[in-house]
Amino acid sequence: MTAPGEEQQVSSGFVRSYVITGGRGLPDAEDLSLVTLVTLAPDRQPPPNPSPEVKAIWELCSGGYLSVAEVAGHLGLPVGVARLLLQDLHQQGHLLRRKAPPPAQLVDRKILEEVLHGLQVRFG
Repeated sequence: MTAPGEEQQVSSGFVRSYVITGGRGLPDAEDLSLVTLVTLAPDRQPPPNPSPEVKAIWELCSGGYLSVAEVAGHLGLPVGVARLLLQDLHQQGHLLRRKAPPPAQLVDRKILEEVLHGLQVRFG
């Protein structure tokens, strides 16, 4: 609580995120996970009057696939905000996205032991 006459500081990061998203709720993490890859769709023009953040995403993604986490890191934005902006661009047809690869399946221990034994025999 603040004392009378004392102003409470509001985090500029919080206010900035609210302004960038227009106060909208953030999308589900399942829709665009941190490792989902995004890039620009071919032969697309930037949306009219893009925000500075959308311009930055456009430039970043024009170089090839980046993960959602990489886009957020390069822009210095919270992941949720980057996710929302990326989802907007995807819904407008500007972005292609590639889901994360499925998790690797465990290999049978016996196979690994045979490979190890073969390497030890061959290379000592």
